[in-house]
Amino acid sequence: MMLLAVALGGCASQIADTPLVGLPANTPARPANPGEYLPVHDVPAPRQETVLNQAEQARLEKELLAARDRQASGAKAAQRRSN
Repeated sequence: MMLLAVALGGCASQIADTPLVGLPANTPARPANPGEYLPVHDVPAPRQETVLNQAEQARLEKELLAARDRQASGAKAAQRRSN
């Protein structure tokens, strides 16, 4: 039984390629060269940017809060106009 399973498993790729059995009509063609494995062990270079200091972080947070408030007030005004 195990030998039959191994034999049929080995033929699976050829059976899938036959026009009457395997692939649907709208299946794209297989690439000529199979893709390579992703470079798992390649580590990116260390970042060149420095971490924000406290003053820069506070300034950035204020800008983000102001942008959020402007966006919220614009959405409320648009909602009032549509009603």
